[in-house]
Amino acid sequence: MIPQTSQDRAARSAEVVDVANGIIKRLVRDRGFGFIRDDGGQEWFFHRSSVKAGTFDQLNEGQRVSFDEEPSQKGPRAGNIRAES
Repeated sequence: MIPQTSQDRAARSAEVVDVANGIIKRLVRDRGFGFIRDDGGQEWFFHRSSVKAGTFDQLNEGQRVSFDEEPSQKGPRAGNIRAES
């Protein structure tokens, strides 16, 4: 295995992150996840640990949010979710 330098790690973590907006389409509170429909109509899965402004329990279906698009092997995933005022 080749040792990794801090520059190697920084280059890999410097991925471009797109910020999107949408509404909470569905919340499954007892399981700790939900789905967001972005302004273009695509649905994004999110886990309660992805909520960064406020808490998962403060979110409501129909609420506007902004989020970061994150790559996932299982499909589109929302991260760094922030409720809009």
